[in-house]
Amino acid sequence: MVRRYDPARPVPPDTVDELLGLAVHAPSAGFSQGWRFVVLDAPEARERFWAASTDPAEPADSWLDGMRTAPVLIVALSDRDAYLRRYAEPDKGWTDLDESHWPVPYWDIDTGMASLLVLLGAVDAGLGACFFGVSVERQAAVHEALAIPDELNIVGVISLGHPLPDRRSPSLRRGRRPVAEVVSHNRFGD
Repeated sequence: MVRRYDPARPVPPDTVDELLGLAVHAPSAGFSQGWRFVVLDAPEARERFWAASTDPAEPADSWLDGMRTAPVLIVALSDRDAYLRRYAEPDKGWTDLDESHWPVPYWDIDTGMASLLVLLGAVDAGLGACFFGVSVERQAAVHEALAIPDELNIVGVISLGHPLPDRRSPSLRRGRRPVAEVVSHNRFGD
């Protein structure tokens, strides 16, 4: 994931549109397609986001300083109600909008999958990108700053741009877990 961008090199709007075109091909339960995206490609819009998503009393750090250089931010939103309504339709078999039918929140998972397609597409387009979250304490402020309806959930934000050299994340010192450590065949633990 890229955490520092060249602010002098904008991402063409056509490229952003192509990446979002990939996103809408992500899988979605019942073809509910309950994702929405807010593209922040104007400096004042990105500044509104950063002002709402960060605490002005907290000093900036190198991560935030680097992320603020991204020329594009894409706020990924999920619409739970789109899924509840879709699965209350006759072809799905449920007759109510009860969220307890769902073993996991597929509206958030599907939005994450759509976001992953943007991330992969960014790499193919020669761009850098990073997926990050908005803290619980700042969610309401971001909703208000970007006029996001209350019924939509902020799943995450994708920063997008031309990468600059950056220091490696200290987390990478841990290394990736080997496949054999995370995969079982035919039965968990085997």
